[in-house]
Amino acid sequence: MNIATKSLLLAGALTVATAAAVAMNLSDGFPGVLSGDPHRVGAVDSPTPRSPATQVRPQIEAVFVLDTTSSMSGLIDAAKNNIWSIASSMASAQPAPDMRMGLVAFRDRGDAYVTRVLDLSQDLDSMYVSLSDFKAQGGGDGPESVNAALHAAVNQVSWSQDTDTYKVIFLVGDAPPHMDYADEPQYPEIVRQAQAKGIVINCIQAGNQRNTRQVWQQIASLNQGEFFQVEQSGSAVAVHTPFDEKIAALSRELDATKLYYGSKERRQQLQQKEKASREVFASAPAAVQAKRAEFNTKAAGADNLFADGELVADVASGRLDLDAVPAAELPAPLLNLSKDEQKAKINKTAAKREQLQQEIAKLGKQRQDYIAETLEEEAVAQSLDGKIYEAIRSQAGNKGLIYESKPLF
Repeated sequence: MNIATKSLLLAGALTVATAAAVAMNLSDGFPGVLSGDPHRVGAVDSPTPRSPATQVRPQIEAVFVLDTTSSMSGLIDAAKNNIWSIASSMASAQPAPDMRMGLVAFRDRGDAYVTRVLDLSQDLDSMYVSLSDFKAQGGGDGPESVNAALHAAVNQVSWSQDTDTYKVIFLVGDAPPHMDYADEPQYPEIVRQAQAKGIVINCIQAGNQRNTRQVWQQIASLNQGEFFQVEQSGSAVAVHTPFDEKIAALSRELDATKLYYGSKERRQQLQQKEKASREVFASAPAAVQAKRAEFNTKAAGADNLFADGELVADVASGRLDLDAVPAAELPAPLLNLSKDEQKAKINKTAAKREQLQQEIAKLGKQRQDYIAETLEEEAVAQSLDGKIYEAIRSQAGNKGLIYESKPLF
């Protein structure tokens, strides 16, 4: 089956975040826990004693700053469909990294909102659902609130203070910033703030407006970031393979093996994550579910798939002693079982999970081989996916992350 190169993309959302740890300057119904909540998925203390932590992996934090006005509809639609493939490309580094991704959506004053911030998180399922709620509306009068969006990305997101973390912002839009808003910081100052925090800003221009190009190039050059331009509707590679349906089915089976434990409050929070996962299966096409499944087979993807507080993963890895878990914190399927029966069920579930993951990994490789055979190299190089990957490969190398493969789709 041939693979068509279509316009549409930006992913990101990317990115790498939140059950959906969401911080918003306007209240809205995004799924997840508010930014700053100590129980945010992927950033919560364990409810029960654990054995010593495993070796810390290198860190990637990526935030996409996305214009969501009416002219950007193509990119918004593509963002949710490509979040997983861009995340997979990021996660393909050696050593295998931990990842968090976030999103800042922006419009302009007088629109329904100026900025909305989805904080950095490992929970890409919730980010996908949040992206699905964004609609391209507003704008149309030229400049947009780019400065406010960049300021939010630099100062309202929970960036790591670790200087070894690769921290990156992708600014994506088609209109220049309002420089006539005297009551807000402007991009030269914001770029300096980003540099002080070790954050690289890459600028992606949609369309060919000259004023936008000049500002985007200046922002990138001030920050040692990359600038590149894509078509107004995006420059995405849409892929469909004969393996998508089977991978999606195996992924649903794998998700069904999860057993969450912990306090009642903690399990309720994890149920929100599970709700987001179910929405992905209900709404995402098979090709997107296949991308998600491939990402979840990577070290960083396990954080999205299981989060912190999944009993089978924690016991199987040795991070948790089952005998140390109070009965009140056990998942419902284990409550009426003896200790021996509980351990047997966990072992059986772990074995089934390993088999499913191996099948997904095998089919995922076949899927990527199929894509490599049918997708022209020039299409890859000119795609937004490819350009983002090349920027990441160059910049993350300065943090000791090595990318040897091609971008994944």
